[in-house]
Amino acid sequence: MIHKHARYYLQHLKDDIPAGIVVFLVALPLCLGIAMASGAPLFSGLIAGLVGGLVVSWLSGSQLCVSGPAAGLTVIVLTAIETLGSFQALLVAGMLAGIIQLALGYLRAGIIGAFFPVAVIEGMLAAIGLILIIKQLPHAMGYHNSYEGDESYMNETAQSSMQEFVSAFDGVTPGAAVISSVALLLLILWNMPTIKRLPVLKNIPGALVAVAWGVGYQLLGLHFAPEWAVPTEQLVNLPVSAKPSDFLSHFTLPDAGYWAHLANPKVYVTAVTIAIIASLETLLSLEATDKLDPLKRLAPTNRELKAQGVGNLLSGFLGGLPITAVIVRSATNINSGGKTRIASFSHGVFLLLSILFLARYLNFIPLACLAAILLHTGYKLANPEIFKHFYQKGMNQFLPFIITVAAILCTDLLMGMAIGLVIGVFFVIKTDYHSAITLIQEGNKITLVLNKDVSFINKALLRKLILRIPENSNVTIDASKARFIDHDIMETLEEFLTTAPDDNISVEAIDLYGKEKMRDYQTIVIKN
Repeated sequence: MIHKHARYYLQHLKDDIPAGIVVFLVALPLCLGIAMASGAPLFSGLIAGLVGGLVVSWLSGSQLCVSGPAAGLTVIVLTAIETLGSFQALLVAGMLAGIIQLALGYLRAGIIGAFFPVAVIEGMLAAIGLILIIKQLPHAMGYHNSYEGDESYMNETAQSSMQEFVSAFDGVTPGAAVISSVALLLLILWNMPTIKRLPVLKNIPGALVAVAWGVGYQLLGLHFAPEWAVPTEQLVNLPVSAKPSDFLSHFTLPDAGYWAHLANPKVYVTAVTIAIIASLETLLSLEATDKLDPLKRLAPTNRELKAQGVGNLLSGFLGGLPITAVIVRSATNINSGGKTRIASFSHGVFLLLSILFLARYLNFIPLACLAAILLHTGYKLANPEIFKHFYQKGMNQFLPFIITVAAILCTDLLMGMAIGLVIGVFFVIKTDYHSAITLIQEGNKITLVLNKDVSFINKALLRKLILRIPENSNVTIDASKARFIDHDIMETLEEFLTTAPDDNISVEAIDLYGKEKMRDYQTIVIKN
């Protein structure tokens, strides 16, 4: 079995390693930015990224999901640090959150993710794509503000994003605009069939070409035309250690005072909050990643909760921020050609190597390059063809889809998904309401068919159909297709059977016995 898995991973290395590099390039500034926005040490974001890549990628049941610090938790973490009084207390809460997630996994709470309709999940993906476009365009033009928010679709609203977008026009950096424009053009060209047919180029991911272009432009600009180069604040900013051994000094390991925080009740409240939000975001990201997976693999949700639980336990122990599965990095992974968990793992390896040896060189990468990569990913997620596809499927699918998109853009991820879920469930109930029971009339012969399991929500429809049955009819109630009939439905049928002779209606019931016992009848045949 091990040999079989090793062979499977080895045959996809040519896709996974380049994808891992691209995910690493996107994740690196986000890990730093999220830590900064959370009011935590910068290195805590990198530790969380390392745990997500090196550990969670192997524990997860998903081949493509990428885990790490999430912008959606920034406000929670920032508030927790202020409320609890120290970053160390937050680490304890993060570890407790991991234990709670482990418990949720063993309690099989992962099934919650399966209750989101396809239209709602696709709407979430499209909304994230639009948010990426809205939030990355300013950075593509050289407007450097709140980079940590570029992955946040939980606490930032469309209004704040649009305000930032408008403000960006007052702070355009020519060099960044040139870099992002050419990088985006390269990404588009690299996806064309002509490029993919060329043996030399087909195995080189377009994102790497875009980054190489950005670095080359920056180095040449600094040498020949400094006014066209990108300012330092618009470059990747990785902490540079004097020597690799300094790496270990950045970890915050438990000490005697560390465990004293367990006596603080607020730590447990924070832990529960982190566990619930991180678990919901993880399950949503997992469902969305499964939809994007070109091989259509399904990841076990309970195993994912356990993996995230171990990840948060370890991240908190080492001094890292809480982590979740993150859809933006996962989508970037898929968009870059990732096929197996090696892509996510390798992004963690590259993150580790960069911290140890490559920080000063990676700091030449313009953020405009990464903005172009995320713009390209956003367009793929929110492709107009997706909107057209759901419109053609009818209002039962299009309305949950488009309402989910609008709700997420106007509120945040969880609120938007809740609204989308309510709308989706409404249309599911509406469809089930009309399809569960059918009335077929041929002269004075009427057949009332229970097409599938019939619940109490179909009671109003059943009463409506019964009232349409005229006097002097021969009625057949066919329950052969239903495996379950709700008590309320049986009670309504019994009332009809009791009153039918008054209107000279003969009734024959097929296969009601065994579905639900009502009083003492088994097979009912009433003839006037």
